[in-house]
Amino acid sequence: MIGAMPMPKDFAYRDVLLRGEPRHHPCDDFRKKHPSMAPGKRAKIFSPFAALKGFEDGIEAKRVEYEPRRELTEGEIEELDRRLNILWQLTRNSVLARKNRITVSVRVFIPCSDRNSDAYGSLGQYHTVTGRVTQVNNCFLRLDERKIFLKDILSIESGERMDGRALFEAFWVDGA
Repeated sequence: MIGAMPMPKDFAYRDVLLRGEPRHHPCDDFRKKHPSMAPGKRAKIFSPFAALKGFEDGIEAKRVEYEPRRELTEGEIEELDRRLNILWQLTRNSVLARKNRITVSVRVFIPCSDRNSDAYGSLGQYHTVTGRVTQVNNCFLRLDERKIFLKDILSIESGERMDGRALFEAFWVDGA
């Protein structure tokens, strides 16, 4: 029998099949040349492979939760504007930016960039980005080498000057 069907009379490997499984003594020449493979390594031969490349990533991308962009209240807009103004005054030019070395954490809206997602173009996620402020203008804030557009900023937190003083709380008290 071959599997579930009877063996044909003219089967080319009939004699090999009838001999059965080879049996080797642990010390014979064959075993010396071809030692048994460890079970852990043997399992790699039969490990699964990704027949559909990117399928798992696509499934994982569907699990990501997106939310709509939050509209800021008048008070939040005024506070954000005040903080951006403080940052601009302390980083008006590259000399001041290097001298003051201001580090902030910015809560920023990042739109969904997955074209296959239902959220593409309308929803996104909020992430916190921390870095040193190198430039502020009327379009964007640059943290280290990352450009963050002002329209995407939800809040700016934990400003610190190089001397360790809190930036946003103390700025108007001591005038810089």
